[in-house]
Amino acid sequence: MTSVEGVVAGRRGGGGVRAGRSPAGRSLAGRLAARTGGGAVRVFLVLVALFWLMPSVGLLLSSLRSPQQIAESGWWEVFTKPAEITFDNYSQLLSNGKVMGSLLTTAEITVPATVLVVVIGSLAGYAFAWMDFPGRDGWFMVVVGLLVVPVQVALIPVAKLFGAVGLFETTAGVILFHTAFGLPFAVFLLRNFFAEIPRELLEAARLDGAGELRLFTRVVMPLGGPAIASLGIFQFLWVWNDMLVALIFADSGSPPITVALQQEVRQFGNNIDVLAPGAFVSMVVPLIVFFAFQRQFVSGVMAGAVK
Repeated sequence: MTSVEGVVAGRRGGGGVRAGRSPAGRSLAGRLAARTGGGAVRVFLVLVALFWLMPSVGLLLSSLRSPQQIAESGWWEVFTKPAEITFDNYSQLLSNGKVMGSLLTTAEITVPATVLVVVIGSLAGYAFAWMDFPGRDGWFMVVVGLLVVPVQVALIPVAKLFGAVGLFETTAGVILFHTAFGLPFAVFLLRNFFAEIPRELLEAARLDGAGELRLFTRVVMPLGGPAIASLGIFQFLWVWNDMLVALIFADSGSPPITVALQQEVRQFGNNIDVLAPGAFVSMVVPLIVFFAFQRQFVSGVMAGAVK
């Protein structure tokens, strides 16, 4: 198994499973790199990034101003009047038990729903890609067909089912719903990525005595790291920012942050000193996750594009 693991490590260090094999792919990448190396293009990309971050910056600066100042002028006034900056809003946020508890509830939903989708999707993707079993292609077509099923269609039937089994308005019910609707995309994405792994590499591992589990953990998982990271980011963002499913299935006594902020708007329309910092904290967590794993995300996207 040592020789195969060395090959896997070499391929990972080379930037992907099949990266660099195609001369046309290398020339295309070279042309793109040359075109994006100009100063004008860099300035344009910086402007696009600033424009994309402007709502986040505006929300941050608004959360650092008093409600009176927010009502009287825009957040850009902070640049001319830096003395307006205050952290009193965040002090009130920390003392708001409902909003802070909703952040914990959101994490309790998001983390398990992401981990379950990644683990089950990886196992199913490997099975559909490299294991022979009766009806494999038919079952995979069923998975592909589930991709087009909208969430709204399943809300009432699943609500009745959860009510019958005691999962309605529970954290476990929300996790199961997100896991079920995240799995079709996960299986589809990872199956297509795993199928591009060279068959010779897997056969060499089998000749070294590797079973299916060892083959999956020592060969397929390391090579599929970029795709798995991309899936994890997508799933995390979808679940963290979800409001529809949480509004229907979550416990009304301890709702996720999206529902809690919506309730604050409905009950206290002028409670901006809590809403602004709460909305920023809710938004900054997905941003941190994305920027922390952006290299793996880009690697997974580029690997899929090359293949």
